[in-house]
Amino acid sequence: MNTTMPRDPYEVLGVSRSATAEEINKAYRKLSKKYHPDRNPGDKEADAKYKEVQSAHDVLGDATKKAQYDQFGFAGPQTGFPGGGGFPGGGGFHPGAGPGGVQFDPEAAQQLFDLFGGGLGGGGGGGVDLGDLFGGGGARRKARGSRARPREAVESEVTVPFEVAANGGSVAMEIDGHRIDVKVPAGIEEGKKLRVPAAATGGSDVLLKVKIAPHPYFRREGNDVYLDVPVSIAEAVLGAKVDVPTLDGTKLTVTVPPGTSGGKKLRLRGKGIAGGDQYLVFKVEVPSGKVDDKSRELIEEFAKLNPQSPRANAPWA
Repeated sequence: MNTTMPRDPYEVLGVSRSATAEEINKAYRKLSKKYHPDRNPGDKEADAKYKEVQSAHDVLGDATKKAQYDQFGFAGPQTGFPGGGGFPGGGGFHPGAGPGGVQFDPEAAQQLFDLFGGGLGGGGGGGVDLGDLFGGGGARRKARGSRARPREAVESEVTVPFEVAANGGSVAMEIDGHRIDVKVPAGIEEGKKLRVPAAATGGSDVLLKVKIAPHPYFRREGNDVYLDVPVSIAEAVLGAKVDVPTLDGTKLTVTVPPGTSGGKKLRLRGKGIAGGDQYLVFKVEVPSGKVDDKSRELIEEFAKLNPQSPRANAPWA
């Protein structure tokens, strides 16, 4: 039977042998997305490449398989009985310290045990326990326990809209060719991580580091939000009622107190994130451009009637 040796998984993913797990997973995600059948319907070459990428990641994405491949390649450990006999699956007895010059391999012993239906085991019928025979008791238990090792979680990033981070919701994204909705709890903070289970990704668990997108006019400090509110000179001096937006999408009418200076804050209790507050920061806007003579006279008269020393209490005065 003719067989073709699969390509080097490092070559398939386009990474060096010294590549980190993060670099391997990044290359895998890029190629998996490029050759995914949904993007290349009916393209047999792309389908073949997609399967090749999956196979390469199956080797390099598992620490145990990667270590074995790095040491032995696809052939696996060249082992067997003296004279060429060996166990199924590439395992076997290894020359070394053990009875009669052989070293007991629990995995290979279990494969042989299963191959003959347990006839060599110690479970009745006068059989011989392979673990006792080779000084490695509990071969079945150890072999079975070493078969399933969970894959290491893959880390990535997700950018969450400001409102979704504040109020909770979901973000649609694609992971390894799978479109999923990532649930975002209300009030999540920048840098926190969300876990996406392997069942949703079709591969390993994914840890998503959260980045929160900036908002056009809200800014966040802890669970409080801040909003700059421009007011005119007349509104600042005489007071006024103005409409302001809130995080939940509604607008509130608030009162600007007479004599409001630039930088003064007004708190809207409970209108922030997860029970926090919203703060209105007033910014006094002056008319731009040249002031006409009549307006200048009025301002000068106002200044005489309302003398001020705004810098008297400045820390540098």
